[in-house]
Amino acid sequence: MADQGDKRKYQFTDIDQVGQGAVATAFANQVAYCEHAGAPITARVVGAVATLLESDTSAALLDRIRKWQGAPLADALPLRIAGGIHALYLSGQQPELRAIYQRPSADDVALIADAIRAHEAPLMAWLAGPPQTNEAGRSSNYAAAMLWLAGKGLPPRFECREIGSSAGINLMMDRYSYDLGGTRFGSRPSVMHFAPEWQGNGPPQTDVEILSLKGCDVAPVDLTDPQQALRLKAYIWPEHTIRFDRLEAAIAAAKDRAPDIVTMNAADFVEAELAKPQDAGTTRVLMHSIVWQYVPKDEQARVTAAMEAAGEAASADKALAWIAVEANRNTHRHELRVRYWPGGAEETMLAEAHPHGAWIKWEG
Repeated sequence: MADQGDKRKYQFTDIDQVGQGAVATAFANQVAYCEHAGAPITARVVGAVATLLESDTSAALLDRIRKWQGAPLADALPLRIAGGIHALYLSGQQPELRAIYQRPSADDVALIADAIRAHEAPLMAWLAGPPQTNEAGRSSNYAAAMLWLAGKGLPPRFECREIGSSAGINLMMDRYSYDLGGTRFGSRPSVMHFAPEWQGNGPPQTDVEILSLKGCDVAPVDLTDPQQALRLKAYIWPEHTIRFDRLEAAIAAAKDRAPDIVTMNAADFVEAELAKPQDAGTTRVLMHSIVWQYVPKDEQARVTAAMEAAGEAASADKALAWIAVEANRNTHRHELRVRYWPGGAEETMLAEAHPHGAWIKWEG
């Protein structure tokens, strides 16, 4: 294993940092984050790439990363290249990587350097867009938030609209079931069952109905296409084997009935959905998970303005809510936050959550 003995730690820097030192900081943060989240193999891959970036190794791929024009942390640059390398292993194109993915120690830097030399062009393509980490476990947060909103008196019949839906895995949450700190939610029987490790009191037990689920993405992933599914698998951290099982279950569910997802940017989608008539006795909810940092600033502003304008027109019989599971820009930890109208326009933090749904620390 390459020497990772420098004890890299989080550097709580601006997620939008650019310029000198930003790439090195992004890679150091990603190594520390992966180690903290129980993903040592991914930490090794990212750390090996970081070592190559710091060396005098010459390669077009490395030079592009070194000269990254955007904000490498916000763009999840380390995970882009890590996903590409994982795909080489999963597809069998670089079997030598088995020494990293299946063994406790190897010369990580040499193996990654060999992979870059052999597959530089396809790896370059992985830098073109953000990671697709469509994780079903995150829907536990959505479910908990809906129970909490119903407990606040909002109509417990939800019209769910999601931005950044990727393959639409969380748009099938009406086919899943949940145990949220002893509170039950969801379908019986179910395609998947989630029981995240729970800290704190559970959300209120109440009857909740999901009337509809629809989402958007600028580049939706078709789960039924093996090549597109491989891309999703490549972004799964290899240590987290349960996530591969969940993805296979989601693929089977999508083949049975595809999720409702359209090709559209976040702002256009939200504005269009909010303009549609809303049935009495319902709560229309916007939801998203680990996507906000990828939404351009002008679109973020449009989404916020559209939600706040619609919130002013909301009523007790036609409520509106906003559920977000996103990284705290200061601590880089993931938090479940909610706004609702009428009565809860100020943001409320309900929980700190594992990014892949393993645990929820409830504060609601």
